[in-house]
Amino acid sequence: MTDQTQYGFFIDTTKCTGCKACHVSCKDDNELPLGVKWRRVYEYAGGQWQTNADGSFENSVFTHYISMGCNHCSHPVCVKACPTGACHKRKQDGLVHIDASVCVGCRSCERACPYDAPQFDDKRGVMTKCDGCFDRIKAGLKPVCVESCTMRALDFGPIDELRATYGSNADIEPLAPSSTTNPNMVIKVNRLNQSGGAIINTFEV
Repeated sequence: MTDQTQYGFFIDTTKCTGCKACHVSCKDDNELPLGVKWRRVYEYAGGQWQTNADGSFENSVFTHYISMGCNHCSHPVCVKACPTGACHKRKQDGLVHIDASVCVGCRSCERACPYDAPQFDDKRGVMTKCDGCFDRIKAGLKPVCVESCTMRALDFGPIDELRATYGSNADIEPLAPSSTTNPNMVIKVNRLNQSGGAIINTFEV
């Protein structure tokens, strides 16, 4: 990097078991209300069964999990869509943050983001989202979702270091192409991943 550190996430979909510890710990640590999910665990599934001419059966059924929060994109469309500047990219760490004191709850960022990162808080009437746990980072800790992951399927750090360790892939079905926003994430793709599936569970809490 140059004079600015850009942080990001690594997601290993070959290890994630869908336990949702990351999801629950994030909600608990940030005291998020019902329905607001800064980190979500998607169950992605698809395929079909077919009967062969001899009466035997074959299937192409698959399922796996993807833990997803904000990807703190290099070209965040949520920031571009925000009319007040509440949604902004922090200069010191590249983390995308929403300043609730400036947010008017128009939900433009929510509509723009292809990763469903901005979440509307009905009670407060403002948008909220994963902030990369920047207070924890300042204290030398990792985000709570990373530390709570039972399978060590998540990692966090300067994105150049993550890419040097895990590679540079940021694409997986059914997420939007990485070229859309240049997300600061690295994904290890599950061998079962293929097109034609659907998200069937996001854990409504």
